[in-house]
Amino acid sequence: MSNKATAVGAWESLFRAQVAVMRTLTHEFPAHDISFNEYDVMFNISRQPGRSLRLRDLNKHVLLTQPSVSRLVDRLVSRGFLDKITDPSDGRGAIVTLTDTGYDAYRRVAVEHAESIRQRVGTMLDNAELTELARLCDKLRGAEG
Repeated sequence: MSNKATAVGAWESLFRAQVAVMRTLTHEFPAHDISFNEYDVMFNISRQPGRSLRLRDLNKHVLLTQPSVSRLVDRLVSRGFLDKITDPSDGRGAIVTLTDTGYDAYRRVAVEHAESIRQRVGTMLDNAELTELARLCDKLRGAEG
């Protein structure tokens, strides 16, 4: 089999696995306080120093369009889960920060969501396979840009 065919086959397997896992995780997502997309935004902000991130940088981390992210952030601000201020280094931009209330809501959901991930992914692969999967995915992400 040629490298091209092998690459296409690997991509198709990766894509189908991602779709299958995401369907399960989305179906099982514990949407008590926040939606799956809100969780994704809060997850990405929670991983940043000071739990703060420029809005334009947040757009690079999520699979939503910029207008959708802006609307979602505004909803989270109105619910007290995020604060949004004008970026002092660029008055046209904004910085979003996860509030303590938002972090608490995120953490409650994250605990249940992590268990779904463990059951869906962690029971299918052993620790060595999980480590290799993470390494390979990180390697593929390094090919960005």
